[in-house]
Amino acid sequence: MPIEIRCQCGKKLRVPDKLADRMVKCPGCNAQIQVPSLALPDDDDDADDVPQLPITFPSKSAFGSPPQFSAPRGNHQPAQDDQRYSLREFVEETGQQDHGQGFFELESPYMLEVNLNGMVWTKMGSMIAYVGNIRFVREGILEKGLGKLLKKAMTGEGTKLTKAEGQGRLYLADSGKRISILNLQNESIYVNGNDLLALEETIEWDIKMMYSIAGMMAGGLFNVKLTGTGMIAITSHFQPMTLRVTPDQPVTTDPNATIAWSGNLMPEFKKDISLKTFFGRGSGESIQMHFRGNGFVVVQPYEEVYFQAK
Repeated sequence: MPIEIRCQCGKKLRVPDKLADRMVKCPGCNAQIQVPSLALPDDDDDADDVPQLPITFPSKSAFGSPPQFSAPRGNHQPAQDDQRYSLREFVEETGQQDHGQGFFELESPYMLEVNLNGMVWTKMGSMIAYVGNIRFVREGILEKGLGKLLKKAMTGEGTKLTKAEGQGRLYLADSGKRISILNLQNESIYVNGNDLLALEETIEWDIKMMYSIAGMMAGGLFNVKLTGTGMIAITSHFQPMTLRVTPDQPVTTDPNATIAWSGNLMPEFKKDISLKTFFGRGSGESIQMHFRGNGFVVVQPYEEVYFQAK
């Protein structure tokens, strides 16, 4: 809106309102003229004519989430209805769940639930809890025959089995190791004696001593051969890996990291003289298991020291 002003020479001028409060030159007499300020509208008369812009906050911050305003520091008192970290929440989140998976059921990757109605073989010391009427009986001296008794005495075998009988839910674990359930269908598998957690009554088991390396070991290496139809549970440190064995692709493993292999394979053992042997590192890697044929071998990303080379 133009502003009208009059020079002292009598000339009337119209200047843009953007020149308010500035000096302009009169085109008639070249005199400097002060342009007056714009008059502010009366609050009472024109207040309704001025649009009121709402004050809003951005719905999202520059990082894509709503802006957060920090509360004053101090002794903040939680709301009375705050149920976080309550006992009720803890019990609900960690409560036992029935997954309906049958005789063997993984309650978690590290805990086995046995829905028992009869008998099951378990590793001694693996029971952590049970619900129902269950009793435990240590393996009888001659229950599996005199041959197995003699082999256990010769090998110094450390895995002892306990027979659990009755009805209820039995919970097993082994030092927080990961548990894998296998359903054998008239099949066989070798399992390291320390990694066998449980097996059904229908599974036949036998201790297999690696006689060819008995003179190379401090303590010896033993495995359990499991044969038949039924469920078994084995353990491993962390996630196991299975390697395929074929005639044109043999597999070599560290015995301390080997937990199982297919029942048709018989590994060969050999010494590996390397620099670490000369520097005094006598680990199991100086003895290797060599698998040939058709089958598989299961290893874990952890070395349990079952034996050391002499």
